[in-house]
Amino acid sequence: MAELDASEFRSLITSVFPHLTGAVFRLTAKSWDSMAVDVDDTLIFKFPRHLGAERALVKEAAVLDIIRPSLSMAVPDMRIHDGPPIFSSHAKLEGEHLIAEDYDALGEGNRQHLADDLARFYAELHELDADRLRSAGAGAIQPWKSPEAVRTKALPLLAPDIQNFAQAVVADFEALPPDPYGNVYGFFDGHGWNMAFDYAQGRLNGIYDFADSGFGPLHQEFIYSNFISPDLTSRIVSAYEGLTGRKLDRRRIAILTGFHRLSELAELADDPLNVEQMTRSVAAWAAASRLG
Repeated sequence: MAELDASEFRSLITSVFPHLTGAVFRLTAKSWDSMAVDVDDTLIFKFPRHLGAERALVKEAAVLDIIRPSLSMAVPDMRIHDGPPIFSSHAKLEGEHLIAEDYDALGEGNRQHLADDLARFYAELHELDADRLRSAGAGAIQPWKSPEAVRTKALPLLAPDIQNFAQAVVADFEALPPDPYGNVYGFFDGHGWNMAFDYAQGRLNGIYDFADSGFGPLHQEFIYSNFISPDLTSRIVSAYEGLTGRKLDRRRIAILTGFHRLSELAELADDPLNVEQMTRSVAAWAAASRLG
């Protein structure tokens, strides 16, 4: 599939939504799978970059149709337009990304409210009907790199003082028994770049980008908020335990967090544009683990 330019995005969108001819179009994101276009700060259009991304976008819209009515949290009401090319549209969820520095500046009440909202979001997702979701196309989440691949590709890229930490993480990961709660349908992407946070109100307005959602080990759901703050993860886990009666293993979550970052580093080890960022991510988690 050929990459589209800005004028082609505008032409495709206005052919379906002619009333947007005079609107302001802004390219907001370019991921591995899709290009996102913001129109008048009120609508988001996603354009897949390859055939696999087209299938993923159609699946995401079908899954959202099932989960949206069961969630307290706002998620996109996505519509698919057949094109060609296929693209999606949905109303923009108002809010900004939630990153570590901004979380650290939140007050105690807003931190706890955020954790409670996310815990309820996960609890509601994990109770959804698995068969209905599978019929909509939901499948297993993407596997991580193997421990051997991590040792070969990721560990040599780390500073010597972090390599010992990383070796221990890999060994701990290999020793983990199967998740005691098995697999659930989950989001599995709950970092702050998929959140619409209202800083004026101190509230999370919604969550988006369900392309990576699917069936995976329950404890893995709780690792991604560590990109924001281990404090947030701890609060989410406690609130989730209160809502569901499930007792979560915090050590397992910490091990999975570390191995996930090493797996990402191994995956991008030969990518000079991203390897430095992944190396910093591992180092940040190592530092946070030592402080914890």
